[in-house]
Amino acid sequence: MCGIVGLFLKDKSLEPELGAMLTDMLVTMTDRGPDSAGIAIYGADSEAKAKLTVQSDTPDADFDKLRKDLRACIKGDVEVSIKSTHAVLEMRADQVATARAALADIRPSIRVMSAGDIIEIYKEVGLPKDVARRFEVEKMSGSHGIGHTRMATESAVTTMGAHPFSTGMDQCLVHNGSLSNHNSLRRKLRREGVHVETENDSEVAAAYLTDQMNKGATLGEALESSLDDLDGFFTFVVGTKDGFGVVRDPIACKPAVMAETDQYVAFGSEYRALVNLPGIDDARVWEPEPATVYFWKH
Repeated sequence: MCGIVGLFLKDKSLEPELGAMLTDMLVTMTDRGPDSAGIAIYGADSEAKAKLTVQSDTPDADFDKLRKDLRACIKGDVEVSIKSTHAVLEMRADQVATARAALADIRPSIRVMSAGDIIEIYKEVGLPKDVARRFEVEKMSGSHGIGHTRMATESAVTTMGAHPFSTGMDQCLVHNGSLSNHNSLRRKLRREGVHVETENDSEVAAAYLTDQMNKGATLGEALESSLDDLDGFFTFVVGTKDGFGVVRDPIACKPAVMAETDQYVAFGSEYRALVNLPGIDDARVWEPEPATVYFWKH
């Protein structure tokens, strides 16, 4: 089943409330998928630094002395901010690839959740309210964000199987539905050098979009191509550094509703996820059309 929420803020005065609003929306969707949950937050940009958000099942051991060890590997400074099982590593943008490779050697049990200038992804097994509390999501600010609560169908209930999935810099995807050609597409993407770590069909969709954009497509063009290349049924909500996109397959059997005001654009698997948003009574509310790409950009 699964539940998706998304919020793209037009009004900068709302940015300190992004985490709180997204958390409320996601918790409302709990009964659509109570096994795991995750949120992607697009925060403030820093021209000098980029971020790796990482996760460990043994954070006490893996995060101990991580800053010292990683600084030695990348020959530069790195800041480490620990939040429960996750840590945000900040460094120069040109050090991200080196740091990621170094982590595989010095801390092989650490998994990368996201990489980019502004994105942070937090996800774990458990109810949305517990996951959000664990990482203090309500206190986070930002320009846009996406959340997902999962009911596992095609893969195990694990942290790595939870959404969102990030396969490109500042890019993430959440998915409600099921793809039927993801195994063949996964093999093709891996042959082309695109990293796909899990068996989850949603990560394949994220990697597909990354591959299309690496080949020169815009996000909108990549989403259009997905309607031809991805078999099955799906609703995708996608985030990039400066944008927010939605697409449903031509059948559009999964529920979805959107709302737009002068202050924000919001997405929910059901309208009840949106009812506490400011000004919702005066919002333009609609169901996104099948096989139609919607995209907003700062």
